[in-house]
Amino acid sequence: MSTIIPLADVDPELVETVLDRAFEPERRQRTAYKVREGTHWLETLSFAALDDNDMLAGTIQCWPVALTTPEGRACPMIMVGPVAVLPHLQGAGYGQALMHATLAALNPMAPLPLVLIGDPEYYGRFFGFDAAHTGGWTLPGPYDQRRLLCRCNNPAVLPTEGMLGPWLG
Repeated sequence: MSTIIPLADVDPELVETVLDRAFEPERRQRTAYKVREGTHWLETLSFAALDDNDMLAGTIQCWPVALTTPEGRACPMIMVGPVAVLPHLQGAGYGQALMHATLAALNPMAPLPLVLIGDPEYYGRFFGFDAAHTGGWTLPGPYDQRRLLCRCNNPAVLPTEGMLGPWLG
């Protein structure tokens, strides 16, 4: 159905066009942009999906972020998203293919917690994300607490409180 390629192989203007069409140009005002401000997406975890005609259908980006505890300890994490699919192709499996590519690219020897802002029913059902450990976390802008999701192999390592922001370390 789709071909998955590294996002680095795609013209950045095409990526921006997909993001604008999937989320509207106002997307840059969202809190997720503040969380990852000043960082660059992680090339080894970010992908593009091409349709049967080799046209860009969707993208996924992952970002270095950290949860900083009230004591000032920064706990590195990976922020997943945006997962963007052109509106007329949504529901055709491109988003799932992109998520599976990212999850498959993770290093099992050094698993960092994954965090995203998204639909808990969708990301929980298909990819194991939930809000069970994020209730004491905050973000640098407005957000719906139930949509702040995490996936972690060992939840015992997660701080119970902290501010999520860019990882610049």
